[in-house]
Amino acid sequence: MNELMIYLPIALAVFGLLFMFVKASWVNKQDAGDEKMQRISKSIQEGAMAFLKAEYRILAIFVVIASVALFFVSQFSGASHWMIVVAFIFGAIFSALAGNIGMRIATQSNVRTTQAAKTSLPQALKVSFSGGTVMGLGVAGLAVLGLSIFFLVFLNQFMGDTTKSFYDNMSMVLETLAGFSLGAESIALFARVGGGIYTKAADVGADLVGKVEAGIPEDDPRNPATIADNVGDNVGDVAGMGADLFGSYVATVLASMVLGNYIIKDMSEANGAQFTDAFGNMGPILLPLVIAGVGILASIVGTFFVKIKNNEAKEAEVQGALNLGNYVSLALTVIACWFLIKQMLPETIKMNFFGEGIKEIPSRHVFYATLVGLAVGWLISAITEYFTALGKKPVLNIVQNSSTGAATNIIAGLATGMKSTFGSVILFAAAIWGAYALAGFYGVAIAASAMMATTAMQLAIDAFGPIADNAGGVAEMSELPKEVRQRTDVLDSVGNTTAAVGKGFAIASAALTALALFAAYVTFTGIEGINIFKADVLAALFIGGMIPVVFSALAMQSVGKAAMDMVNEVRRQFREIPGIMEGTGQPEYGKCVDISTKAALREMMLPGAITIITPIILGFLMGAEALGGYMAGVCVSGVLWAIFQNNAGGAWDNAKKSFEAGVMINGEMTFKGSDAHKAAVTGDTVGDPFKDTSGPSMNILIKLTCLVGLVIAPLLGGHSATTSNNHCKTEQCATMCKKENCTPATCTHECCAAETNKAACCSESSKMVGKCDMSKCAAMTKEECAKMCDSLGCSAEEKEMCMSHYDKDGKFIGHKEGADCCAKK
Repeated sequence: MNELMIYLPIALAVFGLLFMFVKASWVNKQDAGDEKMQRISKSIQEGAMAFLKAEYRILAIFVVIASVALFFVSQFSGASHWMIVVAFIFGAIFSALAGNIGMRIATQSNVRTTQAAKTSLPQALKVSFSGGTVMGLGVAGLAVLGLSIFFLVFLNQFMGDTTKSFYDNMSMVLETLAGFSLGAESIALFARVGGGIYTKAADVGADLVGKVEAGIPEDDPRNPATIADNVGDNVGDVAGMGADLFGSYVATVLASMVLGNYIIKDMSEANGAQFTDAFGNMGPILLPLVIAGVGILASIVGTFFVKIKNNEAKEAEVQGALNLGNYVSLALTVIACWFLIKQMLPETIKMNFFGEGIKEIPSRHVFYATLVGLAVGWLISAITEYFTALGKKPVLNIVQNSSTGAATNIIAGLATGMKSTFGSVILFAAAIWGAYALAGFYGVAIAASAMMATTAMQLAIDAFGPIADNAGGVAEMSELPKEVRQRTDVLDSVGNTTAAVGKGFAIASAALTALALFAAYVTFTGIEGINIFKADVLAALFIGGMIPVVFSALAMQSVGKAAMDMVNEVRRQFREIPGIMEGTGQPEYGKCVDISTKAALREMMLPGAITIITPIILGFLMGAEALGGYMAGVCVSGVLWAIFQNNAGGAWDNAKKSFEAGVMINGEMTFKGSDAHKAAVTGDTVGDPFKDTSGPSMNILIKLTCLVGLVIAPLLGGHSATTSNNHCKTEQCATMCKKENCTPATCTHECCAAETNKAACCSESSKMVGKCDMSKCAAMTKEECAKMCDSLGCSAEEKEMCMSHYDKDGKFIGHKEGADCCAKK
């Protein structure tokens, strides 16, 4: 039965996708409202799908070019296999498909949510959250299904090579599987950047001319940019976020599997025999994949708890319903992790802690690491909510600063974003330190896997927000009764907070995923230290720290350019089309949609190219260790910029929304239309590209940088690497020399190449010739090993050391000093 565990993730992924189809069918059966509502919804859907099709046409060209490059690298390097190209293409297809599913259901759910809001708030929540559930399960189901199927295919392809060790064969499996993750993250980058530019160009244009200059409400049908603005909500917050978390999901599981393979290698070397278990001898590798599959089931159960009964419910009650569903999913994931870890990992794990050598840890420490990951994900979400939610002190501080103009509003928002980095970074540091202390880098990777396990539920909550926002837009443009808009506004307000919290979750997952990928990169290249005293490594570290800053600048600049075009077009229409302000003239919505589409597709290319090409060039020019320094710089700087921009933008947004219900400033109630509100609108306009374009893009920049490094790692080898004191020591080199019968003149092994004195290395080898080989003793009884020692002429001291590897009953148990202890004598 245990041998079938490899098929469990596939079964759970298929179940999740079937449930997704059931939910999608239910949503589509709901009433879509009157003709006017359907016409507006259709305009939004057509604009969204037109952008997606245009984007995918460009990305198809990129995928072809990248596939050709990967093929030539695999053919001429000899370090990877051509099937990495197949994995890359399908990773891109699955990522694009996940975005497409999300976009379709979101644009179908918006008008149905509006119609449901005519009836009751609970029904509106049910429809909008069901649409989000379809998105979440689509992303999680496709991610687990794609990874599992390709893992099986590559197992059959590569594990049969008897000339190589289990570790080497599995490394080829996982290196090829990395192509799937690279394809997913590549599409995610362009979807995030392109979608962010689209949505914010439309949003900024609509707000500046509509709200500030013309003084008309948000989503007013008289605003020519209104349709483009609503399209942008789907392009950025649905398709973009879906692709982002799809990439994180895949990359996290992949990195954990790579480190699981490394654990198997450590245990095999420590025990002097190949690691075996009841799961095809790969329990530590399968574990993260199974956790991901079980997380889908936990998320499905959690969705049943998201409901309210009170038609007069306020934001807190709706938020509480979403939180309850999330907590149920997390609790089920914790319980599942306990049983899976207990079942799939050996009771005692021997793993190499970098710089500390082999240590023995109980498997329960891996479970504790999952708790660290889940706790950090929850706490970072709580910190994000504190800095961005309505009514919280940071947002109220920005509101108060709006009374003296836009400048003080912007200063307060920037300070809020900067301060928000403190708590999040402290938590990241604690998570990394705690998870590593418990279970090494495998613990860090499993912590990230546990955090990502409930991605389906998290994404359902995130996608619910833009669906509710669109529903409010449809209500406003359809001129429905006031109570309908009030109900959608309650959902929209909660959606703003969940969107900010979701971005915090995405940052947390990206940070831990990047660290796990970084550890996987280290294992593939053979380096174990990033020595910043080396000039090339230090230079690369600074370059890496600079990249997120430049990337953010390019994204902001792109939004600015596109927004200027949008503002000019909206002003032209107000000026030239008679009767718009009176409601008798029809705005040219399509022209605004075209401006955002063309700008997004044009401007997304340069940031994407910088992200992918820079680590490749730097790696081949400066070597594996310098590239490691570059990756570290990108990770640290990228996380800080992501937190700062996401939280500053979210706080500005809710500071503006505070005026909609009225807010107390200097003892007086202040509402929409006041000077303070106009200052808050300006601040929100500045914050829009922060939270929806450059900020979220940092997550993918971090992960994709590490993934590119992981894919090219076999080509770099250990070039320019600093080897650890625990690896390639004289006795290890001597073992290699003995095995290869080398002399000081002919010793070429990479382990010995690190030695300053090959003569001493091979001299040590000569002392070992004919001595006890513990890899053979592992398969012998105590008596057989004793006879071997006598026949090989081991000294009494050496023979005693060999005998200490057996218990009183003569069973081989290994030794605390490791299998090479005879050599050490």
